[in-house]
Amino acid sequence: MKTHKRKPVVLIPADVKQIGEHLFHAVGQKYIMAVAEAAGALPLLVPAISSQIEIEELLAVTDGVMLTGSPSNVHPSHFGQEVLNPALPLDPARDALTLKLIRAAINGGVPLLAICRGFQELNVAFGGSLHQAVQEQAGKSDHREPKDLPLDTQYAVSHSVNLVKNGQLASIIGSEHMMVNSLHGQGIDRLGAGLSAQAHAPDGLVEAVHVDGAKAFTLGVQWHPEWKVMENPQYLAIFRAFGEACKARMLRRIPPD
Repeated sequence: MKTHKRKPVVLIPADVKQIGEHLFHAVGQKYIMAVAEAAGALPLLVPAISSQIEIEELLAVTDGVMLTGSPSNVHPSHFGQEVLNPALPLDPARDALTLKLIRAAINGGVPLLAICRGFQELNVAFGGSLHQAVQEQAGKSDHREPKDLPLDTQYAVSHSVNLVKNGQLASIIGSEHMMVNSLHGQGIDRLGAGLSAQAHAPDGLVEAVHVDGAKAFTLGVQWHPEWKVMENPQYLAIFRAFGEACKARMLRRIPPD
């Protein structure tokens, strides 16, 4: 029996960042390495130039899509709000790419893993809205990281999440409870149509979602499972499940000789 030696290809949309006087399209190394090591896939970075990209052609040569976290926020105009804090960074070029890419990927049966900003993009793409400052909402905790402390402290587990019984995420993790890190100021307000909550923080904030009726793996999580993923079995389980879904699509798309 012949085996398929190539790895599935996972698209990772880039952020647009200014470094010095120039704009760069960039993806954090921790996301790239999590796809390569934990999901066992080949990461392919996609520049945020939506006007130059045919989404369907892009998806025809990929086996999965991963949306990363970012310092920038989804522009609130996409969910009918004005900018609350002009000091916080935005990335309209990324918005223009990812909000189209999400719908097309799900409709096309392409596995999707969405992390932090990507999780929020997923909700917005399905018509949901966001709290622009979770910490200012009555009854909600401050989910932001202590930015003046070392990265290991910022990304350390911060609070528990309760996973929906018999839900997709609980099945992947093998438990209805887990500890997660927390590095976000925005969070889900109104859940997008067609999404189901898969996990909640102790304050009730939605921390994970699934797309109902999706043809392939779809999962969005508010925390950062890519952080030292090989050292955290529950984080690793998420990437392993995503990687297996990408491999299954690869084998359907390009069967072994």
